[in-house]
Amino acid sequence: MLSHIVVFWLKDDLSDVQRAAFRQGLESLKGIESTRGLYIGSPAKTGDRPVIEKSYSLALTVLFDTIQDHDIYQVHPLHLGFLKQFNSFWSRVQVLDFE
Repeated sequence: MLSHIVVFWLKDDLSDVQRAAFRQGLESLKGIESTRGLYIGSPAKTGDRPVIEKSYSLALTVLFDTIQDHDIYQVHPLHLGFLKQFNSFWSRVQVLDFE
């Protein structure tokens, strides 16, 4: 199994409507057939420790059975449409893939 983690730092000047649209855009990625699971969240209220990163806005975790499933996801029209529509919404993005 492959885990694809994407961490977004959204721009400070986004409106509540834009932030909601961004989250809905992330939700739409569930429509990509090659995904095994897709989860979205904001920083948890787990307390403060030096090793915990909480400066991000939203994180996305997508699970795939294979790297090939991940590769299908990367070029899927829903994913490409999300990137085109929302890439101006973030100031920083970090991707972590692990198996």
